[in-house]
Amino acid sequence: MITVLTITVLVLIAIAIWQMTKIFELSQLRAAKNETATDNDNKVNGYLMFAFLVFIYGITIFSFYKYTKVLLPESASAHGAEYDSLMFVSMLIIFFVQTITQFLLHYFAYKYRGEKGKKALFYADNHKLEFIWTIIPVIVLAGLILWGLYTWTNIMDINDEDDPLVVELYAQQFNWTARYAGEDNVLGDANVRMIDIDNTNILGLDESDPNGADDIIVKELHLPVGRKVNFHMRSQDVLHSAYMPHFRAQMNCVPGMITQFSFTPIKTTAEMRQDPDVIDKVKRANKIRAAKAAAGEPNSDPWEYDYILLCNKICGKSHYNMQMKIIVETQEEYDKWIASQKTFGGEAATGVAIK
Repeated sequence: MITVLTITVLVLIAIAIWQMTKIFELSQLRAAKNETATDNDNKVNGYLMFAFLVFIYGITIFSFYKYTKVLLPESASAHGAEYDSLMFVSMLIIFFVQTITQFLLHYFAYKYRGEKGKKALFYADNHKLEFIWTIIPVIVLAGLILWGLYTWTNIMDINDEDDPLVVELYAQQFNWTARYAGEDNVLGDANVRMIDIDNTNILGLDESDPNGADDIIVKELHLPVGRKVNFHMRSQDVLHSAYMPHFRAQMNCVPGMITQFSFTPIKTTAEMRQDPDVIDKVKRANKIRAAKAAAGEPNSDPWEYDYILLCNKICGKSHYNMQMKIIVETQEEYDKWIASQKTFGGEAATGVAIK
């Protein structure tokens, strides 16, 4: 708060000094200087426009060279390839148009700079030009929108036709809890008003609903590779957003309602760790961590690549730490893990809650 007040005072002082400077200038009884731009001024500005154009292209090329390596690796979900294709084409069109329009803007600023004795040609209208710069964006944007709608429809195809695994993601400040539907693959009813921490009912399950007795509540998300997963999402307190970047999946978690998203994992965690791009990312990250560890900085242990569930809404002061580990494994490994977990009915009987 003190920092904000200090910055505010400094800004107000700067404004006051600037205003007093303007008053002083206006109070001087001098002949006003001629502020009309000369041919030399216009020529200099024209060259500066070209210099700025070179800067724009240079920083763009540098950014591609320097920062493309920090982008997400290849998608680990079945729908991710189509999602990435749509994103790639959209960005390609944006950069293509940006390259041309920026060149024309800066070139014309130089070519048609002001010169003494030269008068600009005025067009009242030009139907041909108007048609060209209207119809081209219409066609391109219509194509992208239709492609986007088609992709969105495919991605949001949430159904039970492929015997999907049903999982609930429960968001609360500032952690995630996952609930599996158990052997019947049907989630029991739940309501935030039924939360009873003393009786291990941390998600507010309706204990009278028989579908909830075999539900499994965990703090680490395991998914079998190659099997569709239907996610049901709830929030206990504020608006959160379940974001699984490696699977190109995101859906808001809204208090008072259930939202849904579905995808099929296509790469196990072990397979993803063998991806050359991922290996390179891990190597670079651990090089930085090793330097921090040598300097005695905390939390600098070597990093191992994992899929992760994040919150992509600024939901409070610990938002940055709201994450859950996701493990994608073979069906056999998943079956073994799920068999070792206690059901909600079993936890209620023992009185042991999930931590």
